[in-house]
Amino acid sequence: MLKKCMGDPSLIIPTENIGIKDSLSYEEIRVQIVDRQVRNLRTKEVASVKILWRNQFVEEATWEAEKDMKKRYPHLFEFEEVPN
Repeated sequence: MLKKCMGDPSLIIPTENIGIKDSLSYEEIRVQIVDRQVRNLRTKEVASVKILWRNQFVEEATWEAEKDMKKRYPHLFEFEEVPN
């Protein structure tokens, strides 16, 4: 049996203050570089880095092109060791 429900208008939160996008999406934040590798193709070498994301475990880290990551997120590469 259905009962009449009286809503409490004081519990309604305006969505303008929260900052929800129309597409209901958000950008995942990169936390740190876990690993590096260089893959040798026939004519070139491709450097990749394994990126750890903010809301994921280490097992869910993804491989991304190092060149693209340096361009978009230079703060991840600030503490690199300089080869002698």
